[in-house]
Amino acid sequence: MPRSPSSPAFWRSPLRGPWFTSVLGIVLLGGITVLFVTGLLSYAAYNPGLSRVNDMTPDKGLLGFYLFSWPTDPHWLYRLTQGVHVTLGITLIPVLLAKLWSVVPKLFALPPARSLAHALERISLLLLVGGALFEFITGVLNVQLDYLFPGSFYRLHFYGAWVFFAAFVTHAVLKVPTALRNLRHLREEHPSGDEELASPGDEELVSPDPAEPTVSRRGALGFVGGGSLLLLATTAGHSFDGPLRETALLAPHGGPEPGSGPGAFQINKTAKSRGISATETSEEAWRLVVEGHGRTVRLSRDELLQLPLHSAALPIACVEGWSTSDQRWRGVRLRDLARLVGYEQAPDVLVESLQRHGAFRRAALRNNQVRDPDSLLALFVNGAPLTPDHGYPARVIVPAAPGVLNTKWVARMTFGDL
Repeated sequence: MPRSPSSPAFWRSPLRGPWFTSVLGIVLLGGITVLFVTGLLSYAAYNPGLSRVNDMTPDKGLLGFYLFSWPTDPHWLYRLTQGVHVTLGITLIPVLLAKLWSVVPKLFALPPARSLAHALERISLLLLVGGALFEFITGVLNVQLDYLFPGSFYRLHFYGAWVFFAAFVTHAVLKVPTALRNLRHLREEHPSGDEELASPGDEELVSPDPAEPTVSRRGALGFVGGGSLLLLATTAGHSFDGPLRETALLAPHGGPEPGSGPGAFQINKTAKSRGISATETSEEAWRLVVEGHGRTVRLSRDELLQLPLHSAALPIACVEGWSTSDQRWRGVRLRDLARLVGYEQAPDVLVESLQRHGAFRRAALRNNQVRDPDSLLALFVNGAPLTPDHGYPARVIVPAAPGVLNTKWVARMTFGDL
């Protein structure tokens, strides 16, 4: 029996082969492309080109070429794009693992390079495997709120995505024609998918001494697909309310809603966890400071209640993929607050929280977000005053914005070009 992984006979599974690998590769081709696009959209939603306050990757350079002003319409845009990004990423894990298992002989094949094209394929394969494991592992850790990686998740995931996708595109250019040819040829010659002919360049995938099969290739694909459907069923519910959320067993924001009443919808940060005390949010102590045009206005909550109030039905959507349905918010329009300090056309705004430590205690919003009639400094939700965990005495709520830009426990708003 060969003991070296570089020997083709070391790998004896009869399932490995061009057909099995090609099917998995075509699924990943579409799925990973969607993941990459929705990931870039998620980064753009943070408005990193607006202010260094929002920029989690300040040295991104040319990689930020595509950034644009994130829109506020439709109001569920970020809920959709990030929900798809996270849920699809978790659903694809069994497919990714099966794909890596199917091509593992290629990682050990000798000689390292038989030609320039083969050398490029091997390099792209190594970067692809390393990049895929890095992106999926850091993504899952972030979804589970386990920040075990060194440094900022945003920076690591952003740069890792570009390295991974460059290798992915290179590998796809080299292998997709072969994969499609394998599928077409093998469907014509072997419709059962249980016999295999190796195409040139895929000899490493077919064992010269295969073991007895215990399952067909179609059965193995069914097993992989079943695993993906199970992950989908136990994750997707974190993007919904009611009974569906209770099916999200693998998501930290799955399960029953936190309590009952108007404020019984999901949160990420509690007032206690961020050191927000009842004393500093009391009617006597708290004041909203609004600045701009060289003017400063200080408003108590009672004074805010004397201003025109408006309502908007908007969701909360987080980078971890969870979201709520539309909640009914009521408060003062951000553009009306800009008028208090002399702006007829509302500019950008820097919003600062009572929260003293941690990421996103300050956030910048673009002028199109400030001017939207549904962008509010909310004082009520679902007909009741905000709870402490939902940002009492006042919080920002903006259509289509990531949850972290909807600053809670607002203390100061500075209007002006950022």
